[in-house]
Amino acid sequence: MSMFSTGILVLTSPLHTLPLRIAPVLSSAAQLVERTLYVHLHPGLNLGGGNQPRPVFIPPVVDLSTLITRLYSNAADVCGHLDVRVLLTNVRAHSATCSGTTIPSCPFPTPQSLSHSPEVVLTDFPLQDPGQSHQVTQCLQSYTGHCYVCSPSLPSVLLHPQLMKLQEKEEGLKEPEEKSEPLETYNDVVVGGTFDRLHGAHKTLLNISCLLANRRFLIGVCDQAMLKKKVLKELIEPYSVRVQRLQEFLQDVKPSLQVEIVPLDDPYGVSVVDPLLQCIVVSEETRKGGEAVNKKRAENGLPALVLHEIQLLKDAHHTETEEEKISSSSLRSRLLGTLLTPPKDTSHLPPLPYVIGLTGGSGSGKSSIARQLEALGAVRIDCDKLGHEVYQPGTAAYHRVLEAFGSDILNEDKTINRRALGRKVFGNQERLKTLTDIVWPEIALLVKKRISQAREEGKQVCVMDAAVLLEAGWTDMVHEVWVTVIPEEEAVLRITERDGVTTEDALRRLQSQWSNGKQVALANVVLSTLWEPEVTRKQVLRAWNLLQKRIQQRREGQ
Repeated sequence: MSMFSTGILVLTSPLHTLPLRIAPVLSSAAQLVERTLYVHLHPGLNLGGGNQPRPVFIPPVVDLSTLITRLYSNAADVCGHLDVRVLLTNVRAHSATCSGTTIPSCPFPTPQSLSHSPEVVLTDFPLQDPGQSHQVTQCLQSYTGHCYVCSPSLPSVLLHPQLMKLQEKEEGLKEPEEKSEPLETYNDVVVGGTFDRLHGAHKTLLNISCLLANRRFLIGVCDQAMLKKKVLKELIEPYSVRVQRLQEFLQDVKPSLQVEIVPLDDPYGVSVVDPLLQCIVVSEETRKGGEAVNKKRAENGLPALVLHEIQLLKDAHHTETEEEKISSSSLRSRLLGTLLTPPKDTSHLPPLPYVIGLTGGSGSGKSSIARQLEALGAVRIDCDKLGHEVYQPGTAAYHRVLEAFGSDILNEDKTINRRALGRKVFGNQERLKTLTDIVWPEIALLVKKRISQAREEGKQVCVMDAAVLLEAGWTDMVHEVWVTVIPEEEAVLRITERDGVTTEDALRRLQSQWSNGKQVALANVVLSTLWEPEVTRKQVLRAWNLLQKRIQQRREGQ
């Protein structure tokens, strides 16, 4: 069967049997849906009874909260490529009332519009008689159309034939004797977080918050001041992108909620001043933060918030250097070495050798990465060495530098004393520009010469190791820009150890260069030498292998 971009999965099994079914159901769904999978819960829905069933409200119970956590956890394990979203429009506490509004008796007075239009509807409904198949698919199609805006001829797929082996296990499960424990709900609920690259743990937090909130859901999203200590903070999505993704997700999950998203510039935000808030959702990891919020609220004369704690989701795919829980920092580290943005148009450059412009701040490990790429087969062009060459007596740059800065920068052997020259330009932007206007174009000419030489030798890849690649505007010579990053504090440690300079001098040097964030904004690929050498080696190998594929695809496309 062909793949669909977006699908809706209607789960009809009783709540007590669903935990066993989720993983196989999601595996089956992932064979048909490749991008977004919406999950609609209607335990006990009978699609084969002859009458057309209608959607009904289902109460928020503890089992439902547990099921949502299990669902996102299983999704991360068995179909991590899918954007899974559990829809809660039809979940409502019987006692939930919203002041001044009339609550409809049906969850869907009109079909709900979803941000991605469904192309297929799937269900775990057990078919008792193969002859019923047509009737059940028609019934499912009609039911889904009553709930969500979708095509009247929406294809319907019964996943049950693939789930038959589960029946024996399920038959051993007894119907719970007591009614499921109701979940305490609140008018106003608050959460806080970074919400970078929305993943299963974020979605669990958001979904359970939506389950708990009857009226308003307030979300504090970490802004610049709160990102300083984050791992690979340069790869965190912009605030506006994170907010837009949250809004889209919540509009799908529970459109009736009043959602307020505010920037978080400190660990507390509005949670310590808003008198209407009743509940804060935390994990075992952020519980202390919730307790600190309540302490501040008490100081402000406000009632304490109920702390509703959710489980952390385990990451079955984590590596030794990553956290055991599903986390954004692990996802960011997995981006290292991959293509973050497609290369710009380089039709003005010969296709081979394919030139990588490799840059990064002082101490970032750029040159060690360049040497690793050289070992893999790239021709390394060391722009620092070429910089020494352009200062040699008799070169065009040599004479122009003497004219601009005087002969007192010469050594006894008539070579330029670069330290003396450095003192003349340090802290003087105008003089520095005079120098770079002389030297950078000359280095660029030497680079072009080396690239031509590599082409004549039939080389496939050149790596241009250049600290000033971006500042000098040399990106028109390269097919891709690769940037190496490490946190500033680590760079300072490395520079002081390597060069024997003070912390202040190391900081001054870093601050005179482009920031990591500014460089990453122009990068196609990002690498980091923050961890053990073996971790860097794996990143470089991944980057190299993916690069070979891109070069091959270009060749085939020409």
